[in-house]
Amino acid sequence: MVYTKDGGKKRCHNLWYNLRVKNKLPLSFKPYFWDIDFSKLSLDNTQFIIKRVLDRGDTNSIKWLINNYSKKDIKDTIMKSRDLSQKTANFWADLYKIDRTKILCLQKRYSPIQFGLSS
Repeated sequence: MVYTKDGGKKRCHNLWYNLRVKNKLPLSFKPYFWDIDFSKLSLDNTQFIIKRVLDRGDTNSIKWLINNYSKKDIKDTIMKSRDLSQKTANFWADLYKIDRTKILCLQKRYSPIQFGLSS
């Protein structure tokens, strides 16, 4: 693998990871984004892509993610996402040594207000 500095981000120029259209995700990611028009999704949708791949991706997709997004982007997504699964958040918190009190999806949720009840 050959690494270069590109705007402060490490990007891998390994053929395995770069068999994709410029600024597009690998087609193997399509099942992770069943609910949107995959053809319109670009690498600029950083947090959305990172969250979805961390939560649902396999080993190869995680490798691709780590080689195409910075460690800072991944850590920020883990900390800011409210809808990562708790298993996923705990795993990545351990791996990246993130304080669990800084991860929004691991914080105690507010109880929903029940409508129609008067106080």
